[in-house]
Amino acid sequence: MEKLEQKIGYSFKNRALLQTALTHSSYANERHDAACQSYERLEFLGDSILGLVTADFLYHHEPRLPEGKMTRLRAELVCEASLHKVALELGLGAYMRLGKGEEHTGGRERPSILADMVESIIAAMYLDGGLDRAREFVLSRVLNNVEISEAHRSADYKTELQELVQQKSGQQIRYEMVSQSGPDHNKVFTFRVSINGQSAGEGRGRTKKEAEQMAACMALEALKK
Repeated sequence: MEKLEQKIGYSFKNRALLQTALTHSSYANERHDAACQSYERLEFLGDSILGLVTADFLYHHEPRLPEGKMTRLRAELVCEASLHKVALELGLGAYMRLGKGEEHTGGRERPSILADMVESIIAAMYLDGGLDRAREFVLSRVLNNVEISEAHRSADYKTELQELVQQKSGQQIRYEMVSQSGPDHNKVFTFRVSINGQSAGEGRGRTKKEAEQMAACMALEALKK
């Protein structure tokens, strides 16, 4: 825990919060212990904190951007691919607690889990040290100058993917919804993008359009490797 605290730049007063932020539901379910909770509630809170900090930052530091462009830029900055990158930089996969089944199926490297864990850590920092501490983490890890510059260059992942794929003739792109979950007021959609019938990436979002953009983002990340 001390090594991870050094990486994230914050020492927890209540380390149980950090431990919960690193606990996947598969691990908690195997323990059959009410005291062992997964990061899911923290991830829910962290998603809102990340959105608030990002919106506040863009409002004050991008005064010339209209609302529509700020919305797209915010989505790009906090997308699954962006948070996955933060998780890899921190090496979160080595610290997470997974159930045996999830471990065997590669959960420790799964982008969606790692991205969620970044949000759960943000929430844990907020609960332990307040909004300013959580804000410091977001500003240094998610909203740094490099990430913002990259986000500006990629204003529309779907368009970028379309242009990349169409460099070869006869290529077809298709988006399809894989699943949706959550109550009507807080839906989460998962979309898959396929290129010539082959799955190229999956993404999640609060709207169908956002999920399609995130799927395109993941596909671009895979194609550029």
